[in-house]
Amino acid sequence: MGAGVMKSGGGGGKRRRRSRRGSQPMSEINVTPFVDVMLVLLIIFMVAAPLLTVGVPVELPKTAANPLPGEQEEPLTVTIAADLSISVMTTEVAADELVPMLRAVAAERDSDRVYLRADGAIPYEAVVQVMGALNAGGFSNVGLVTDVGGPTLDGQDGQ
Repeated sequence: MGAGVMKSGGGGGKRRRRSRRGSQPMSEINVTPFVDVMLVLLIIFMVAAPLLTVGVPVELPKTAANPLPGEQEEPLTVTIAADLSISVMTTEVAADELVPMLRAVAAERDSDRVYLRADGAIPYEAVVQVMGALNAGGFSNVGLVTDVGGPTLDGQDGQ
């Protein structure tokens, strides 16, 4: 992307006299390499962005419910895995340490909303116990995270 030099005068059979400016700098920039680089970066970011989702892998149950509206701050996520281990965001927490940790987190947050992700294979009792701990920890607005495409209970599939 440097400046080139254009020679004044042209080919042809005649010889022309050269002026004092034997060559003039080319003031045009070739934009094609810039566009190529930007398109490659765009493709890289489009491919890499979905891979950046962080979380504990769980098999979420499917439902026909609509998603909740978004928020300004990053949502707090509590996950119950298939082996009944509990994670706050990506940090695994023992069951007896969950309420004190939630109280400390609630003191630093503006929102009382928390998202609960639970594996579909775990007993309902474990989910309710964690919901009670969330309430005791200062989070009264609990959203249950599910996958879309589940049954609608009207005899039709969700898809």
